[in-house]
Amino acid sequence: QHVTSTLLNEIYTELYITEGGSGDISNEHEVRQIETASRRPATPIKCNDLFKHKPIKRLLTKGVAGIGKTVAVQKFILDWAEGRTNQDVNFIFPIPFRELNLMKKKMFSLMDLLHDFFPETEQLQLIDCDVYKVMFIFDGLDECRLPLDFQNNERLCDVTESTSVDVLLTNLIKGNLFPSSLLWITSRPAAANQIPPECVDLLTEVRGFSDPQKEEYFRKRISDQSLANRIITHMKSSRSLYIMCHIPVFCWIAATVLERMLDEAESGEIPKTLTQMFTHFLIFQTKHKDRKYHGKIDTDSQTKERILVLGKLAFELLEKGNPVFYEEDLKEFGIDVKEVSVYSGVCTQIFRKEFMLHLGKAFSFVHLSIQEFLAALYAFLFFISKRDLPEQQSTGFLSGITGSKTMSDFLMNAVDKALQSQNGHLDLFLRFLLGLSLESNQTPLGALRSNPSSHLRELNLNYNEPGDSGVKRLSALLEDPHCKLEKLEMQGFTALTSALRSNPSSHLRELNLGYNKPGDSGVKQLSGLLEDPHCTLETLQLVNCCITTKGFAALASALRSNPSSHLRELNLNYNKPGDSGVKQLSALLEDPHCKLEKLQ
Repeated sequence: QHVTSTLLNEIYTELYITEGGSGDISNEHEVRQIETASRRPATPIKCNDLFKHKPIKRLLTKGVAGIGKTVAVQKFILDWAEGRTNQDVNFIFPIPFRELNLMKKKMFSLMDLLHDFFPETEQLQLIDCDVYKVMFIFDGLDECRLPLDFQNNERLCDVTESTSVDVLLTNLIKGNLFPSSLLWITSRPAAANQIPPECVDLLTEVRGFSDPQKEEYFRKRISDQSLANRIITHMKSSRSLYIMCHIPVFCWIAATVLERMLDEAESGEIPKTLTQMFTHFLIFQTKHKDRKYHGKIDTDSQTKERILVLGKLAFELLEKGNPVFYEEDLKEFGIDVKEVSVYSGVCTQIFRKEFMLHLGKAFSFVHLSIQEFLAALYAFLFFISKRDLPEQQSTGFLSGITGSKTMSDFLMNAVDKALQSQNGHLDLFLRFLLGLSLESNQTPLGALRSNPSSHLRELNLNYNEPGDSGVKRLSALLEDPHCKLEKLEMQGFTALTSALRSNPSSHLRELNLGYNKPGDSGVKQLSGLLEDPHCTLETLQLVNCCITTKGFAALASALRSNPSSHLRELNLNYNKPGDSGVKQLSALLEDPHCKLEKLQ
């Protein structure tokens, strides 16, 4: 992403990095650190003052996903490039680990590597450390898929000698190459233990936003201050959401979602958890991108298809440990490169000369946490829908968990797989997967969990208590023209009849709504459906539904006005038709156009 000086200076000026001590590095999984981080004692320090704090050369900064490590690095470089600070440093070489992964099979000298990443340095055959002050920044150690074999890699002191990238890195971190240079590494906590403690002069930690800075972010991010206040109030209403707001990336996602959901034009349940927020963000970015670029909105099926394809791509890349993908990868998944270019909130293009010349256009997800959520969503949907999916080959991590028979086994196997990761690269993936398994987090999935093309033909939900929200979700399924459900039994009336009226050509042939209390007004709505010549209902059960004379009159009138009705069986036992209701039904049966074969 392109980061402007305005964004960094106005939004992140107050972003602190706090000293965490030195020595042994904690390998605690980051899922446990979100809430406890603010309680650990620490000394605040501005990122521009990191190398002024004490005479140090090698700095390691850790922080959970999205907390602002990369932004801190970008601000440091920007302030240096614009002449505001650290002007004693002559060269800063920022190199993301994700891009170093692509070179693990190549041989380089350190100077060749710098020339490759920074072509403008090609005129410098050698950088004299006695003359120039040099700084290396390696961002995202958790994304590193190099061995980093500090114990066994050979010692290297010559910056012009070619070797593997792994050997170059370990010798640079140890101080054998460019011994007087400054070195800054950033990492998620679980991956930080890959660096030997003796190679770290100072360990720091990004803490993210304090409580006042959380509010400041939303007020600067949302121009409508009334809307900003509503968003802040909502975030404060949920303890977990407010805690998560110390992570800047989460604030960005929350602002993107809530700015629209709290607007009068949008509706739906307001997200209250991390997983719900990411779900809404993803659906919005995917479904509404066509509104921006083509003046239209994707259908639910198009949205589902796109998310599943992106999810599979995210999952396979996560499993391979590579967050970068190319045009060839997109073609393999049947994704048009032009399509990816408009997913500005999900994917971004990497502009590197080498990629463009040798590997074609290169992309990544806008943030690793977005990729991890997509991967978890794909794994979850794959598991719950596998009976409805065509048989396919699953490999690696997925093959180890999709053989599970129950959701509990599926999640336990996923936990076991994640724990096998020494650098914790599946931690956030696992957190999202567990979050998606909670029923309370599945409501936003809707247009995604449902499978209208399912082979399910009969559904009995009697003696359940779905509540209004459950009935509404089922009604949305019945409105889908692809739904092939033929027989339905349940309690719940008004929403269902409304859904069926909006889709009279539904495949539904048998409907049992017995033991509801629709009253005469509810029956009149159902009668409206029976009047429609496209209605394909053949059997209707309305046992003990408190239907009186007026309701019977409405049913009789509807069937009389629709001689092409498909209805053959009607059960009205245990209602209160009165003499008038009985007479009207009797008159209906005497009508030569009436096709009813069974009336109770």
